[in-house]
Amino acid sequence: MIIVLKHGYTDNQIENFVKSLKSNYKVTVNKIITPNSVVLNLTGNTEELNPDKISKYEIVESITQEPNNFKKVSRNYKNSNTIIDLKSKHKVGNNNLTLIAGPCSVESLEQICSIANDVKNFGANCLRGGAFKPRTSPYNFQGLKKEGIELLIQAKNLTGLPIVSEITDIRYLDLFENVDIIQVGARNMQNFELLKELGKLDKPILLKRGMSNTIEELLMSAEYIISEGNSKIILCERGIRTFEPYTRNTLDISSIPILKRLSHLPVIVDPSHASGIPWLIEPLSMAAISCGADGIIVEVHNHPNSALSDGYQSITPYTFKHIANKLLKLKTFLNSNKP
Repeated sequence: MIIVLKHGYTDNQIENFVKSLKSNYKVTVNKIITPNSVVLNLTGNTEELNPDKISKYEIVESITQEPNNFKKVSRNYKNSNTIIDLKSKHKVGNNNLTLIAGPCSVESLEQICSIANDVKNFGANCLRGGAFKPRTSPYNFQGLKKEGIELLIQAKNLTGLPIVSEITDIRYLDLFENVDIIQVGARNMQNFELLKELGKLDKPILLKRGMSNTIEELLMSAEYIISEGNSKIILCERGIRTFEPYTRNTLDISSIPILKRLSHLPVIVDPSHASGIPWLIEPLSMAAISCGADGIIVEVHNHPNSALSDGYQSITPYTFKHIANKLLKLKTFLNSNKP
């Protein structure tokens, strides 16, 4: 909400009005002084503000309330960055670099534990692995389902890495009790009944943008989760469908600073699905971090050529090590050179 004040009021009168707004409505007030006016920019829980009531104050010249369909995920509701604490003590968001790595699909105990050990040693903060796999063709590998979750938990117990896995249906919610971050894939971004149920949990949700969805639609989906009480949401840009056939999808790099400007939620990028090409993962990851992303989620497999799903876009653990080292140096540089 923007409030323009009338001319002729003293600094003391303006300060008393600002104090009144802060105490009555629990909002943050930023005062902007221009040669022609004093403007107050209000952020926080501005939905409780009644413009008609505030306009009756003698000091108020005009009020502008910005239309906003996503209220609680907006910076107008909360101006400071949301930081998500994981049980591993890693924090997602703000100046921290989050590296989520692992295979597209959990295939066996040996496979997932081997990859988990490697990615942990090479800098990963979280282990990803698909147990339920929504595939375009019904004849492709659909994941190990319950067994896959159990194998992921064993890898978690072995390495101490928090685990990230995708849920495809409300019916499977009980199986995700020991999953640290529940992923909502691109195909389920607008499964609103699922989003509402996830909003009732006290657990981080990784929400991927749909391949044909707008930035506003992604934020509206996040609003479904936060409106039920769960603010532990990580937004993920994973590429959108365009007319360009060279890559699997097109990474919308501009969405990162836009999302960071519009919302207080952390943002990560999935360069694997965005490109579908292993050699593109490094430059896309570097670009994402340079644009303000809080981390990446990347597909890593110890034997990509024999992977049961998406092996063609997976990188090896040693390639991940190389990328992780470069991203860490880049993030350190960016943090030390902030204005």
